[in-house]
Amino acid sequence: MTFEVAAEAYDGFMGRFSQPLAELFVEFADPPLGGRALDVGCGTGALTAVLARRYGETEVAAVDPSASFVDAMTERFPWVDVRHGHAEALPFEDGIFATALAELVVHFMTDAAAGVREMLRVTRAGGVVAACVWDFAGGRAPQSTFFRALSSVVDGVDDETERVGSRAGDLGSLLRDAGCSDVEEAELAVEVPYLGFEDWWDSYNLGVAPAGRQLAALGDADRERVRDACAGLLPSGAFTLAATAWAARGVVP
Repeated sequence: MTFEVAAEAYDGFMGRFSQPLAELFVEFADPPLGGRALDVGCGTGALTAVLARRYGETEVAAVDPSASFVDAMTERFPWVDVRHGHAEALPFEDGIFATALAELVVHFMTDAAAGVREMLRVTRAGGVVAACVWDFAGGRAPQSTFFRALSSVVDGVDDETERVGSRAGDLGSLLRDAGCSDVEEAELAVEVPYLGFEDWWDSYNLGVAPAGRQLAALGDADRERVRDACAGLLPSGAFTLAATAWAARGVVP
């Protein structure tokens, strides 16, 4: 799946969560300090920024299938090796990275197993491969409240709960099946403040991801019904929203 939206729209929708999550994710992954790092499905660069501070921009590569994100990344990180491509066919040679990380992207891969195998292929022996995905199945994703409201208004909602990686154990199984050893799993929790309901609601009107696209596809009346349902589930004043992601790391044999 590609996200052909402006980078600023994605930042306004998910960036406020993906940025603090990236810090926790890299800490958990604990990749080797030497060598190069790869950000798979880099989006607008939340994880890339953390890797660039750790390794230096010239030692970081990033890949994404969305042309708009690749363009934004090239401007934001001029020394990072940013490429247009898919996780299932990474445009890199075998064994050239010390680590390959995927933040909030495995559940959007067309073939998650193939994507993770590719991450192992481009990572050297002894390197670290890791991924994280929001706990959609457990109702702890940033979008979970929105999906509850949307499901009360329309049928057949894609609430992302059936996507690979959204349940406990999914990511660990992917890494083990791909050939990783020493697989470890964890939960990573972040909290994000909102000025109020309108601040939260506005981010869903940017048309980003399954949530935003499904909202944009509704007629005016149904969209207003979803808005009212959301308002009934959230505080009226300023609030903080918590979200939890599943994470797994493994070592390339």
